[in-house]
Amino acid sequence: MSRSSVADKVVVVTGAGSGIGRALVLELDRRGARVAGCDVDEAGLKETASLTRGELHTAVVDMGDREAVEAYAEDVAAHHGAVHQVYNNAGIAFTAPVIESSWADYERVLRVNLHGVIHGTQAFLPHLVDSGDGHVVNVSSLNGYLAQPGLSHYCAAKFAVRGFTETMRAEMLLAGHPVQVSVVHPGGVATAISANALEWARSSGMEVTAAHEARQRTYTEKLLKLPADKAASIIVDGVERGRPRIRVGKDAVAVDRLVRLAPATATRVAVLLERRLLKAEQQA
Repeated sequence: MSRSSVADKVVVVTGAGSGIGRALVLELDRRGARVAGCDVDEAGLKETASLTRGELHTAVVDMGDREAVEAYAEDVAAHHGAVHQVYNNAGIAFTAPVIESSWADYERVLRVNLHGVIHGTQAFLPHLVDSGDGHVVNVSSLNGYLAQPGLSHYCAAKFAVRGFTETMRAEMLLAGHPVQVSVVHPGGVATAISANALEWARSSGMEVTAAHEARQRTYTEKLLKLPADKAASIIVDGVERGRPRIRVGKDAVAVDRLVRLAPATATRVAVLLERRLLKAEQQA
């Protein structure tokens, strides 16, 4: 498979203030790309910028705000003169059973994890077409093909990101536009997404018990193991090779195979995992 370097290309990373987003910025910067990064966390963005070797064009942007994202796309294009790639990575997590979830819970997660991806794609796509060598990279999840109890908000968004992205790839091929499209499925990456979800619940006035904290620790320590810099390297390698689907981590590869070959067994595995997490709560 032919390889196309990201060197000298203008690339945009959303959710650049921490986690996979920060790791993507640093990996792209290391490979010689001209990087623009946005996040709602201004302090996180500044820290990311301090770690780069080249210039990082930064902006505080709420990806759930369509008009703000459209303005950001125009600003990046004006600053750099072109945009070649966009990595729609920004995302949040929330855990609660469907029966205990409010409509506001769903709106909050979908606003960032799904609408943010759509906003970023639509705002930057005309610039990617104009570049003559564009690439859309949308970050889904292992939970874009495996549903887990308590994650209906997250899974609904990540399954939808996969469908949206694969549909757009077919459209780009049909229209003959010079834009490649990739969907990324990370497994357990060592980021603060789980801890941030717990902190958001606490700051929103929800009761956070010792059991909830024990569950979060177990999830982080047992499941979120792949270093973020390794995840970023896998993603950028996949982009440079033009892969339409990029699975990140051995767990993502194994679960993908399991879901394809034995979907009923995959569901039982997800239930067993949830029981393990519930046991950690009960022992707290």
